[in-house]
Amino acid sequence: MNKKIVFAICGCLFFINGFSQTRNIEELLNKIAQNNSELKAYHSFIDSRKLENKSDNNLPDPQFSGYYLPFGEHTTDAYSEFQISQSIEFPTVYGARTKWNALKLKELESAYIKRSQEILLKAKTHIIEVVFLHKQWEVEVERRNQSKQVFDQIQELFDKDQVGVLDLNKSKIAWIQEQFVVEQIEGDIQMLHSKLETLNGGSPVTGLSSGIVFNTKIGTLENLWNEKLEKGPELQELKAKAAVSFQKVKLEKNKLLPNLAFGYNYQGVQGSGYSGFYGGVSIPLWNSKNKVKAAQASFKYEQSNAEVVTTALHLQFQESFNRYQILLKKCNEYRQTISELNGETILFKAYTLGEFSFMNYHMELQFYQNAADEMLQMEKGLQLLKAELLKHKL
Repeated sequence: MNKKIVFAICGCLFFINGFSQTRNIEELLNKIAQNNSELKAYHSFIDSRKLENKSDNNLPDPQFSGYYLPFGEHTTDAYSEFQISQSIEFPTVYGARTKWNALKLKELESAYIKRSQEILLKAKTHIIEVVFLHKQWEVEVERRNQSKQVFDQIQELFDKDQVGVLDLNKSKIAWIQEQFVVEQIEGDIQMLHSKLETLNGGSPVTGLSSGIVFNTKIGTLENLWNEKLEKGPELQELKAKAAVSFQKVKLEKNKLLPNLAFGYNYQGVQGSGYSGFYGGVSIPLWNSKNKVKAAQASFKYEQSNAEVVTTALHLQFQESFNRYQILLKKCNEYRQTISELNGETILFKAYTLGEFSFMNYHMELQFYQNAADEMLQMEKGLQLLKAELLKHKL
């Protein structure tokens, strides 16, 4: 009964710890989304395009024109005329253009979300790599310490003429190689931190360590694809482009209607004149020619392109999901086997007890080290693939 309670408490602590670490990563990605210089610039670009689209739907400027004709043969005072007029497109055009501008804004927002998720995926990729480099660093530090201990033992044996110089040199090389590996990993960690700092708008990123645990839960293929259809920016951008093209067809059809003009006109000479209202209608014969057909052709293209791209994305997503399932199964089997072997620890103990010569120990050690390194690489690859599959949730 006590064992069950202990296991339950440990399970709860593991869940809470994993949940907290997941929250920390989510908070870090949220900070990067807020601080990233490119995304800030994109926000400004969207604001400028929004204002630009709005200005495209303004009325033309009013026009004032006048005549003063004092020259020539006439028996009256100089003739004068002036006119103030305002031209407008047919009223329904403005409504159609307003909807078109709103849809173009949605298209820009979809493009922003798409770029944001690309940047956050890059950041999450760096985070995963940093965490697994920390894990590898801890392993390599332990290997370095063990190789130093082995070198010291062989040095003592060499001083006593119990081993040859060949074993001494090999043990020293093995120790130096482990030192180099540790230094190289430290350099790689620093480089990735620099990349994360750049993505974070110049602010340093902290809190990443080997203690972060990534879960492997991902959901079903059908649920993930439905989520991607609903939230995926690539698909949302395709829908937005099709909607913009469809509204452009409506706009061009409305622009076939005549433009209107109205105003005030005065004509006359001093003491005598006429004034009244001015009105005019344009005849849309040439300006709108073939524009409706062009807009319809563009809409058909966007429809067809959306279907083609959606099909390709679905196949690619399904392929990645299947690869994830295969890699997950392989990773679980490999992890269980490695944990049961505990090869490096057992081998080192056997060597210290004198059950292995250095040459045999070194050869066996390479096998177990390669297996452990392969395990870490598989786990990292699994998390990178999961991040790609869940990109639409970033």
